Order: sequence, then structure tokens, then C-alpha cells
Amino acid sequence: MSLFIHNTLTNSKEEFVSIEPGKVRMYVCGVTVYDDIHMGHARSMIVFDTVARYLRYLGYQVTHVTNFTDVDDKIIRRAAERGMEPLELSAEYIRKYFEDAEKLGINRADIYPKASECIGDIIDMVRKIIDSGYGYATEDGSVYFSVRKVKDYGKLSKRNLDDMQQSERVKSGLKKLDESKIDPMDFAIWKAAKPGECSWDSPWGPGRPGWHIECSAMIGRYLGDQIDIHGGGNDLVFPHHENEILQSEAVTGKPLANYWMHNGMLIVRGQGMSEAEKMSKSKGNFFTVKDVSKKFDAQSIRFYFLNAHYMSELEYSEDILNESKSALSRLINNYAGLADCARNGPEGDAESDDCCDLIESYRKAFRDAMDDDFNTRAAIEVMFQMARATNKAMGEKTLSRKAAERHLKLIGEFNGILNIIPEPKEADDGTVDSLISILIDLRGEMRRNKMYQYADMIRDRLKEAGIQLEDSADGVRWKRN
Repeated sequence: MSLFIHNTLTNSKEEFVSIEPGKVRMYVCGVTVYDDIHMGHARSMIVFDTVARYLRYLGYQVTHVTNFTDVDDKIIRRAAERGMEPLELSAEYIRKYFEDAEKLGINRADIYPKASECIGDIIDMVRKIIDSGYGYATEDGSVYFSVRKVKDYGKLSKRNLDDMQQSERVKSGLKKLDESKIDPMDFAIWKAAKPGECSWDSPWGPGRPGWHIECSAMIGRYLGDQIDIHGGGNDLVFPHHENEILQSEAVTGKPLANYWMHNGMLIVRGQGMSEAEKMSKSKGNFFTVKDVSKKFDAQSIRFYFLNAHYMSELEYSEDILNESKSALSRLINNYAGLADCARNGPEGDAESDDCCDLIESYRKAFRDAMDDDFNTRAAIEVMFQMARATNKAMGEKTLSRKAAERHLKLIGEFNGILNIIPEPKEADDGTVDSLISILIDLRGEMRRNKMYQYADMIRDRLKEAGIQLEDSADGVRWKRN
């Protein structure tokens, strides 16, 4: 089966064919670095980390670029509040971004460009937009993109320019529009400097880039005129990605991206809220990765996000995260059980085990799920199916050591893409297993001698240490919590 991706541009699933065979150029919009990242940011980061992992699993050479917006009104305001230079503030939060990304088990992108380091590329692109007839400079030194010059404006967001302008007039009310614009819908690609703001010299005077032009210029610098995949949250479809298309295609005359991917929003319900709202800093209803990761490990957070299709709206709460952690523990316990079976299970020929007959079907089912627009929820369900089958075989003592090893290897293959199962702790020399077996035997003797208080104490103390005992007709089994 080929890989199919839902393309926002066409609103349909399309077979993925890269521009250059065997290579993928992918750009994902990053964050504006004026504060700690929150769980809404984390969703996009984990989604596209998984996309890159799967593309590499398929054998593609992926160049993954994620930018930092380190020049922005919010950064300037926050820096002024803290008595810092804007680039000093953004550097602080870029460092914190990487700390949080590591907590989430995210592989680093290949390139992390910053807007402040691409000013020359941005100015060059602004100049080309003006030369192509799509941009104009104003007396104050700003430059705007003339949206009326574009015939198919709104092709990504499916919005009509006249309807948007009428809506803008309603929203603006008595608010005075920028009179320097030719059209109210035009947007700034270069902003004239205001007193006290950071700025760079340009042919139009001191200023700084508009938000949208930053990504267009960085894509051009690091990935070229055309890319395979452009990603981000669906809140960026309009105006950010729509305007990126205008700018880039006005300069190159080529489609900016062949596939546009957008993840759904993280929503929050709260007291006094009639309905759930998008998690955002502007609403003050956000939860930072730094705080959430104090309560939940990276794999539980990743499982929570990946156990839903990336395009779907997803509700956030600690209760839901706890449910995810509990569900994930079944896969983790299965993995621990397989590891124990690989060491201590019955001898046998792996090829003769019924469970092994299913290994290739599990691999195919997992790949079919991922090939269907990166359906991680369906892929995770394959892992649960495998866990149920192997748990049953281990309970019946019909899973051999070699069969367990093959299943462990397959789980490792899947986990290289999803990263939802923690790395196993370094193997010891069997001392821990032996000590637990001694304690289980001792507990059995105590129960036979009706010393239930001490038998229960052993069970409870083992549970506190992360070891759970399970009494059954076949004896006592143990697993790590």
C-alpha cells in the first residue's frame, strides 16, 4: 500500500509522491518564543515528529525544518516588561523549548532557523515581491502585499476575499484602519520601525519583517522553491499559511508545497465556560509542558496525543491523561512480560508458535494504518491486539523464548516510530528476578502457615517498589507497574 496524506489544499487524501525520489523536504511552523510552550504546541510537535519518524522508517531521506519566530510584537512587549532585549528574551525561550522537547521524547529537526538570522533573505524576498508587482511601499517605510493582485486568493482556507473584507469591516467597527494600505485586506511584509523597537536597515528604511514573510523566506533559503510537506496547526491555515502561499508563489511562480498537513486543536473545558475553547496563551487556559511533565512521563503524553487521529479536535484534562497512562500501562506490562518470557519462558521453535504466524500480519496492519494518513490511533490498536494475543499465550505457557524475542523486536520497530514505550532499563544479571522469586516463595510459606499479615506486607511492599503480584491457579506471576 502507498502512503496517502490528507491535503488541506484539495481537502482530500492523496497518494504521496515526493518531488525528488527517495527524499522529502518538510517544513513545520514552529513557535513564537516569548513564553514556555504549552500542550497545544506539544501536539503539533509530537504529530510532526511522528510523521518524520515514519517517513524515515519508509526509507526516505527527510530534511525536516522547524522555525522559531524570534521577532514579533509579543516578544517586543514581553521583553520591555522584563527590561530585556527582544533577542535576549527569545534566546532564553528557545533554550527552554529544547528542554521541553526533550522531555516529550521528540527527535530534533534537521534545521531550526530563526527569523532574526534570515533578515537578508527576507529583505531580498520583499524586494522581489515589489518587483513582481504584488507589493508596494508606503511613505512611512512599511511594505504591504496587495492581495487583490492574486486571482485565487483563499485557495487553501476556502475563503472568499469579498466576504472576508465585509467581515473585517464589521469586526473593526469604528476602529480606524491603517490608512496607508491600498486595500484593508493587504498585509504587512515589512514593518517600519517604531521608537524603541529592534530593527534592521532596509531599502525602505529601518524596520522588521512581517510574520508571514519569515516562513516564506526561510523555506526558500533552506529547502528551495518547492517543498513536499508543509505542516502546522489548523489555526495557521488562515491567514498565515494562506499568505505564505501568496508571497512564495508571487516570487517563484511555483506551488509552495505539494501537501499541506494540519493537526487539530487542543481544547479545554473549564468552570464558567459554556463550551470548550482552544488552548491558547491569549485566553489564559493553557498548561505548560514544563508543568505537565512533572506529573506525567513523556510516553504517557505521547500516547495521549497519538491515540487520536492528528486532524481531530482533542480535549485536554488531567483525568484524560490519567486514562491514557493507565491504557499505556497495558502495553508496557506486556512488553515487560515478553522480556521476562524471552529470558525464562519455555524452549521451543519460534516458527512453530501460533503467535509468530501473526507477526507479519501485525506489521502489515500497523503499516496499513500509518499509510492511511498517519493513523496512529489504528496503529496503536494493532499493538493492543498483539498484546492480548501474547498475554494469552504467556498465560497458557505456549509462547517460547524465541517467539517472545521476535515480538519484542517488532514492538521495538513500532516504538521507533511512536516512542510510547519507555526504553527498558539496563538488564541485570538476574539478581532482581531471583530476589523477587525468593520473596514470592517466602510469601507462599507464610500464607500456608496462616501468617497472612506478613504475607500481605510482602505483597504491599513489592507493590510500593513497582512490582505487582498476580495470584492464579497456575501460581504467582509478577510484573512491573
